[in-house]
Amino acid sequence: MAVVSVAIDSIAAGGDGVGRTNGLVVFVPRTAPGDVVTAQISGKGHFARGALRSIVNPSSVRIEPPCPHYTRDKCGGCQLQHMTYDSQLVAKQLIVRDSLQRIGKRGVDAPSIERSPKEWRYRTKLTLAMRRRGARWIAGLHPYDDPVRVFPLADCPITDRRVVAAWHEVMQADAYFPDAQELRGSIRITGGGPTLVMMGGESWAARDQFTAAVPSISAVWWEPAEDKPRRLLYDRRRDRSPSASFEQVNAEMAEILRTYVLDLAYSYEPASAVDAYAGAGHTALALSGGGVSVTAIELDPDASEWSAEKMAGSSSRAIKGRVEDELPGALPADIVILNPPRAGVDARVTETLEAEAAGLRGVIYISCNPATLARDLARLPSFQIQSLQAFDMFPQTAHVETVCELQPAGAVA
Repeated sequence: MAVVSVAIDSIAAGGDGVGRTNGLVVFVPRTAPGDVVTAQISGKGHFARGALRSIVNPSSVRIEPPCPHYTRDKCGGCQLQHMTYDSQLVAKQLIVRDSLQRIGKRGVDAPSIERSPKEWRYRTKLTLAMRRRGARWIAGLHPYDDPVRVFPLADCPITDRRVVAAWHEVMQADAYFPDAQELRGSIRITGGGPTLVMMGGESWAARDQFTAAVPSISAVWWEPAEDKPRRLLYDRRRDRSPSASFEQVNAEMAEILRTYVLDLAYSYEPASAVDAYAGAGHTALALSGGGVSVTAIELDPDASEWSAEKMAGSSSRAIKGRVEDELPGALPADIVILNPPRAGVDARVTETLEAEAAGLRGVIYISCNPATLARDLARLPSFQIQSLQAFDMFPQTAHVETVCELQPAGAVA
């Protein structure tokens, strides 16, 4: 494989630096705009993947990463620790703009971006891969260039220290793990303390011993192998919130984003709304409390049940199901809020919105993946972009949250 010199000019959606040499577009992890590097490249056609060999001239935005795992273990959890925070924000603005222009065929400028209140220790949830090593276990993350290997994690500086401490406690109880060679676990901090979701294993004979050995863990769920239903083993918390269901990991930033979305939604003075991919219904409950009749659609049974209980007695309702199946029956509505996972929305969702465009006043699309947001916008030709705002939900990574406000073409703003 050839070794070439590359001047890096931008950051790609996955976090790799992008440069051009001899007619090739080269993607090189752990590089920064302004770097001149040498890289060993491989690939076909006009694109190549490069492995960083040396930094010939470092960029003015390059800094020393503070996490030893980032350099020593090539940790794949973060992609941008080697760049100043301001340059990370600029890179994310351009990622959003380029995705919407290239994939979505929308003529947009780079959106403004809201800074995270915390650049470090913001994550209130950490999911780790777990591997048996003889009689003991390790828990860690994957190197960015080896998705199979797992290195043991000592600390994660973007994660709340309480989560890290809870993980250390769990690993001390590894003699009582489910019967398996590989597992995954997720620990989240809630108002009632840390909670754990253990994923994998066919049986868990020692689960009572495990729960006795982790006194600080306030709730434990187990998701057995082969897609068997998730089981709640115990929950000592008073509020019993659905901690095993999806929730943003940057709580302070999530509140800023939610306030922004609610302000957008209320600007339409809606009588009715659909909150699709509603999670535990925080946005739907806020709108319902403001007098809006909301239909909250969510596939996760625990989250949907939670929001249904909170909505009881109001004109709002929670539906457990897939958005693509339930959205047609939830319309008409004044506004639709979409907050899908990274895969974006199913094609049937955009088909429904296109068919109902004349009856909608606005769509608020909350995206954690600019590429799938752009793809979905390309499927919505009847809608125009009214506003675009980025939020740095995940500092030190290449991920970015985007709120895209859409209105039917020809609508009066």
